[in-house]
Amino acid sequence: MTGVSNIICNYIYKNWIQTYKSQRSFALDHNIEESIVRKIKNTALKIKDINYNVPVNTLQKICDARNMKLSEFFKVIENTTKL
Repeated sequence: MTGVSNIICNYIYKNWIQTYKSQRSFALDHNIEESIVRKIKNTALKIKDINYNVPVNTLQKICDARNMKLSEFFKVIENTTKL
C-alpha cells in the first residue's frame, strides 16, 4: 500500500518538478531548499529507501507559489489517486 507521503511526493514530482528546467529553479520559485526538492524526487522515484514526509509548512509554500490553497491541492490529489 502506498502511503499518503508517497502519493504527495509522486504528484509534486511528476506534475510540477519534472516540468521545470532544474530542481534548483523549482526550489527558488517555490521558496524551498533544493535539498527538499531532492527528497521529494527521491521519494517519488523510490531511491535509497527514502520516504520523505512533506511538512505542512513546506507544502503550504509550494501551494502558495502556485496560487493554490492546501484544500485545493488535496482535492486534486484525491481526484487523481486513491487516498
